[in-house]
Amino acid sequence: MSAGFVSLPFDGRQVDIEHVWINEELADAPTMVFLHEGLGSVSMWRDFPKRVCDRLRIRGLVYSRPGYGRSSPRPDDERWLPDYQRRQALELLPALLEALDVQRPWMLGHSDGASIALMYAARHDCGGLIVLAPHIMVEDISVKSIAEARDAYLNTDLRERLGRHHDSPDSAFWGWNHAWLNPDFRSWNISEDITTITCPLLAVQGLDDEYGTLDQIRGIARRLPQTELLEIPDCRHSPHKDQPQVLLDACDDFYQQHQHAHT
Repeated sequence: MSAGFVSLPFDGRQVDIEHVWINEELADAPTMVFLHEGLGSVSMWRDFPKRVCDRLRIRGLVYSRPGYGRSSPRPDDERWLPDYQRRQALELLPALLEALDVQRPWMLGHSDGASIALMYAARHDCGGLIVLAPHIMVEDISVKSIAEARDAYLNTDLRERLGRHHDSPDSAFWGWNHAWLNPDFRSWNISEDITTITCPLLAVQGLDDEYGTLDQIRGIARRLPQTELLEIPDCRHSPHKDQPQVLLDACDDFYQQHQHAHT
């Protein structure tokens, strides 16, 4: 694997984006772009992107969004607005992929990263899309769990644990937490935005997801008939951590079925 940074304009300033290539030598293979969750980063994926790319025999691109990992932290006085995911999907991500010469990517996103992947795919050509515990709307269960995460950050060792993965854990945590707990965010909904997606789509969710109900992935399937659903027992919000082998097998089956189907 090879790591690096790319500098891009975003939100009126230059930001450095941490990224890692997997199997970069497979120049003719498709590229799977991995998009992390609301508290994630390159390192918080651990070995899952490598396992996916080796199994599928493809290249991988893993990156940390601004405010996360080793990418430029969020300024202390900056509050992310309810449209922060949309701006990530429609402004930053296309610029990153252009800078790194990634064309017609496959995408695997988790939680916030899954929502960003959906919004990107609604505007751009993708080979295929795998979304883990995506959000297309705000539910009471999401707000409750995010409020509980705030209490944990203030009263447990969560800040210290996040500090292993982020140059500024406060940047990562409060950017995400303040945005989701903003009362204006309750009306956030991308259900209609995603109806233009044409690529194959696998939507995955754990039956014990503490951040969303199955209405999230089933809502995607109602709007996009090409959606394949995977609802995993004994699995919470992070299928790649709770049931990695089940998810890896599903990703492989999905990719083998569709790698040549969508042109």
